[in-house]
Amino acid sequence: MNQITGKTRICGIIGDPVEHSMSPVMHNAAFEALGLDYVYLPFRVRGEELKGAINGIRALNIVGLNVTIPHKMAVMPFLDKLDPLAERMGVVNTIASENGELTGYNTDAPGFLQALRAQGIEPDGKSIVMIGAGGAAKGISFILAGAGASLVILNRTLSRAEELASQIAQYYHRKIAAMTLNEANLKRAFEEADVLVNTTSVGMVPDVDRTPVPGKLLNSHLAVSDIVYNPLETRLLREAKAAGARTIDGLDMLVWQGALAFEKWTGQKAPFEIMKQAALKALRNEK
Repeated sequence: MNQITGKTRICGIIGDPVEHSMSPVMHNAAFEALGLDYVYLPFRVRGEELKGAINGIRALNIVGLNVTIPHKMAVMPFLDKLDPLAERMGVVNTIASENGELTGYNTDAPGFLQALRAQGIEPDGKSIVMIGAGGAAKGISFILAGAGASLVILNRTLSRAEELASQIAQYYHRKIAAMTLNEANLKRAFEEADVLVNTTSVGMVPDVDRTPVPGKLLNSHLAVSDIVYNPLETRLLREAKAAGARTIDGLDMLVWQGALAFEKWTGQKAPFEIMKQAALKALRNEK
């Protein structure tokens, strides 16, 4: 950061808000570790400013951006092209610029899949219960279905779960179950489940005492993944661990999606452990 020059290449993140993002510390640690003349900056962009911000990528010769809430779907019409995975999912979280041409990618979903596989969980043939039907759920459900998993989607608003299930079913030509999120349906879904994935923000700081699943329903046959990374151990994961379940926190997904974006912008292999340690350090300082 002390050696920024006219040759320094700029990456960043856009969203509203962005103050909480771990991405700047992760990416700047990676750039420093590899000796790359890059810098990563957060940009708060309101909805009405989104089109201008995307045009600014070209005008300012920005190499690439991450995209976070609430722009992951709204940004798509302003890009020149979409990676097939992002187009299929309808969600973009990474933009790469090449000679002013902007391509949208989704690294959230493959980042989640990489995090599962790193823990020895291969989705193929597994029965996976997914909580939520929002933007994160859309990407994760598509990547899991594509990897051969059988899915049950539960959401408080049934119509959203049904809509997402229908989209996946049409693409992969197989039935995807959708249910209202309640205790009775969770109990039914867990009868054959191998993996539970929470894609909602329930349990995130400051509402750390909340959980999307009653602890009494959890069991030792499940692997439980929560995409929330602050706190690292949510109430859901704490109660899953107490029930004997295998647990996977949200930090690895965060770092993997960042690592995949890093590689698109730089063409170099991302230093995963350095990025993870930088994020951990920042999270600990926030507490």
